[in-house]
Amino acid sequence: MVITGRKVFFFFAGAFAVIISVNLLLAFSAVRTFPGLEVKNSYVASQNWDAERAAQLALDWTVDAVVRDEVLTLSITDAEGVPVEVQSLSGVFGRATSVRDDQTPDFEFNGEAYVAPVETADGNWNLRLDAVAPDGTDFRQRIVVLVD
Repeated sequence: MVITGRKVFFFFAGAFAVIISVNLLLAFSAVRTFPGLEVKNSYVASQNWDAERAAQLALDWTVDAVVRDEVLTLSITDAEGVPVEVQSLSGVFGRATSVRDDQTPDFEFNGEAYVAPVETADGNWNLRLDAVAPDGTDFRQRIVVLVD
């Protein structure tokens, strides 16, 4: 078998065609699954960020979320470890990389934690939590939930 200039050209052209095709596929996939902007105007959102963060940290809450048997359990406790019942609670539960599996859990407080049925599969999930403390303080946090 003789290696000619023509064969080398087709080999390299084929290799570059594969590389370009894979890059285009990944780029289109990334753009298609990106959920969009987090806030409409980042400058306006930044103006109150320090004050909101300080108020949230002053609550001294510990937040944890787990999924067992298709039930999402969200525990919010204060500095003494006492469960916190909030004024309002909402959240989006979904994959870290795509909005396709996003769910809005319907949380119910059972006296110790908030529980909600969810549909999951193994892997990394996020709960993007929005709550309002009994004193009116806004509380926002993203909680990573690993499902086995």
